[in-house]
Amino acid sequence: MTSPTLARPDLTAADRCDRCGAAAQVRAVLASGGELLFCGHHAREYEGKLKEMAAEIQR
Repeated sequence: MTSPTLARPDLTAADRCDRCGAAAQVRAVLASGGELLFCGHHAREYEGKLKEMAAEIQR
């Protein structure tokens, strides 16, 4: 038996970076189930730390 997974919707122009408010280009899904949205600049800045946290990075 497989468990169903919920697909997260694609990012739209209305989605904003959680750090600065610019248009979001990257979604980081945390192991706890939460998510963070980042612009390209902040995605690059925090990418290493997000990988350490085992976050799934969706571009």
